[in-house]
Amino acid sequence: MTGTLLLILMITPAIAAGACLIFRAPRFVESVNLLASIVVFVMAIPLAILSAGGPYRLLGNYVVLDMVGAWVILCTAIVYLLASIYSVGYMRLLDEDPKLWGFYALFSGFAFTILLSAIMNNAGLYWIAIELTTLVSAFLVAFERAAESIEAAWKYIIVVSAGISLALLGTVLFYWSGSFVLGSTYDMSWDVLRDAAPKMNAALVTLAFLLVLIGYGTKVGLAPMHSWLPDAHSESPAPISAMLSGALLNGAMLGIVRFLTIADAAQVGGLARTTLVALGVVSLLIGALFIVRQNGIKRLIAYSSVEHMGVVALGFGFGGPLGVAGALYHMLNHSLNKSLMFFGAGNVMRGFGSKEIGDIRGVWARNSAHGALWLAGAAAITGAPPFGLFLSELVILRAGLEHGFGWAVYAMIVLLIVIFIGFLNHFRGMYFGLAPEAEATPLRLSNWCVAPMWLALAPLLLFGLWWPTGLWDHFLAVAHALTSAAP
Repeated sequence: MTGTLLLILMITPAIAAGACLIFRAPRFVESVNLLASIVVFVMAIPLAILSAGGPYRLLGNYVVLDMVGAWVILCTAIVYLLASIYSVGYMRLLDEDPKLWGFYALFSGFAFTILLSAIMNNAGLYWIAIELTTLVSAFLVAFERAAESIEAAWKYIIVVSAGISLALLGTVLFYWSGSFVLGSTYDMSWDVLRDAAPKMNAALVTLAFLLVLIGYGTKVGLAPMHSWLPDAHSESPAPISAMLSGALLNGAMLGIVRFLTIADAAQVGGLARTTLVALGVVSLLIGALFIVRQNGIKRLIAYSSVEHMGVVALGFGFGGPLGVAGALYHMLNHSLNKSLMFFGAGNVMRGFGSKEIGDIRGVWARNSAHGALWLAGAAAITGAPPFGLFLSELVILRAGLEHGFGWAVYAMIVLLIVIFIGFLNHFRGMYFGLAPEAEATPLRLSNWCVAPMWLALAPLLLFGLWWPTGLWDHFLAVAHALTSAAP
């Protein structure tokens, strides 16, 4: 059953991409992509539940469904569904019907590559899958073909490819270190590397992990390797910005987490975790500094992604049941929240005809329902209660104190306060810096552009008020699987 569900989940977006390339009618391609996203979401839920009985290895051990991979699949499926709903309304606003077949073919292909990376049971194949996400998504970043979007796409390709090259070097060093234990030829699956790690050379494993951390950390958007992220996220079409932030970054973080378990097993987890925590704090610092002084609305939200990936890095770096549970919960809440924020930004940008925060005034007066949704999302993304990100950040802070990372905890608290003030100060200007002409022209939005915002906000509020027992038990099982090798 698990294999069948996984097969359906993987082939559905691939088939949708092929159908968009063959049948290019605008309404058909948007429908087939939406249908594919629904199927992926429906498959992802039982797979996340079934993964607790795994891991399940398929196709000669090249594919694995484990709990942490299934969680990334679920987060990806949620964003893919929300973004597909939103795309119907947003792309019609762009009046790009002749190019829609290309957009939706790439969109489905992008979802496929992220899902593929989550099930690769080989460090080399995982690297290939992550590189495929870059190749596919670069065309989506440049879809609008403006000078800024093309520049952002090239920057994305160059910076991320440089980082991924370092990840490849680190992967090669992991293989080399394993060859002294397993021989010159062996199966480079995650379990094999982890089992052999206690006998590997500690210095070589440390160097390999640091290279992998820098490489995949570039893809995650951890500072100071984040320079591609604000440009790519801000210049992409809004639904693609949501996919980049809410789905792709989680897929890249998965690689860091898998290699971290190998470092733990090799008894070098102390340095590895401290380095990951340090990058998390630096990401929070960079996010705070640029959020306070930001002028572009989508760049503001993009720097929030740098911040939140820093928080996730802190959770995994702290480790233990609380750290892992907080990080996984944060991944889910961030995926929901960032989708909501980019959808709202896309609506506002089209309504006001500008990306600049200074040009956006009277959001509430233009459309009160949309204004309330977006403002609630802005409060949630800063970690304010009673939303899900507040709860996950609180658990991560507790994990840091429990594992002796007090310096990182105090830095995190201070920077989160700065981000809260800076981020909401921008929204104060957009909502209450009212221009007379803004009041006169209502912001009219289709249900396609508003419904996914509701669908994102409702669980965000629910997860802030109630942490389901089933999710907590699932996170504890993931934490046990990830940290059982720790010294």
